[in-house]
Amino acid sequence: MLAGLTTVVDPAEITAVVNTGDDLVLHGLHISPDIDSVTYALAGLDNKATGWGVAHETWTVSENLKALGGVSWFQLGDRDLATHLFRTQRLAEGATLSEVTAELTAARGVGVRLVPMTDDPVRTRVTLVEPPAGEDAEVAFQDYFVRLGHAVAVTSVRFVGAEEARAAPGVLDAIGDAELVICCPSNPIVSIGPILAVPGIRQALQARRDSVVAVSPIVAGRALKGPADRLLRELGHEANALGVARLYAPWVGTLVIDDADEAFASGIEALGMRCVVTPAVMSDPVRATNLAKAVVNAL
Repeated sequence: MLAGLTTVVDPAEITAVVNTGDDLVLHGLHISPDIDSVTYALAGLDNKATGWGVAHETWTVSENLKALGGVSWFQLGDRDLATHLFRTQRLAEGATLSEVTAELTAARGVGVRLVPMTDDPVRTRVTLVEPPAGEDAEVAFQDYFVRLGHAVAVTSVRFVGAEEARAAPGVLDAIGDAELVICCPSNPIVSIGPILAVPGIRQALQARRDSVVAVSPIVAGRALKGPADRLLRELGHEANALGVARLYAPWVGTLVIDDADEAFASGIEALGMRCVVTPAVMSDPVRATNLAKAVVNAL
């Protein structure tokens, strides 16, 4: 979505507020998967073969760590490691996550302004319906998502530290001053949810509701990537565009849905939202650009 937006809007005019609930410390390194994925994608460095990490990656360190019996379920490529080493060093020197993110995006030539939702630690925790043998009932997000392959049912999700966190510098101003606020088609529970849990952000969005446009991440009852559809069902929501609308209605004024879900348009509008029906599957850059145009023109 962001890559498409940069083709129709000057990247310098875009601020992206990114989830940090997925962050973790591993091998003594501070890893921010969502920030890094967005950075690599906007820099044209994303690994399309894996869907995560850096293009043209090598795995020498990871392979040797595994041979030594170290923790290897969360794979870090050699080029990706450089990012985490830099971030960890700068945080240890007293820089904030916002400052480090700005330094990393500048070094990668990213024109979009990337801002973490908060500089304070917020961690997504997932409670499993039936934990595998030897597993705690509640696990960290990356344990659920990567180590367990998000293949286990979930009974609840919480965001540890969110209540005490403060929105990172610039987040609330960006929401308040933006001509248009766009909620990208990310997982409503574990990608958008942590951002909304930071005090002040949901309220800022509610105040701008008429200028907020969201893109449904569920198309024809399925998530195009990841476990969003299963998480919605497991947590008692409808895994379709209308279910997304019910979650977003308090702070989203317009919902963009795919042609396949046109039958839900009247139900979405009954919630007091505008509904835009357009091809919403970004299977190539041209489709991403077309969707970005539809979103920008949605109001």
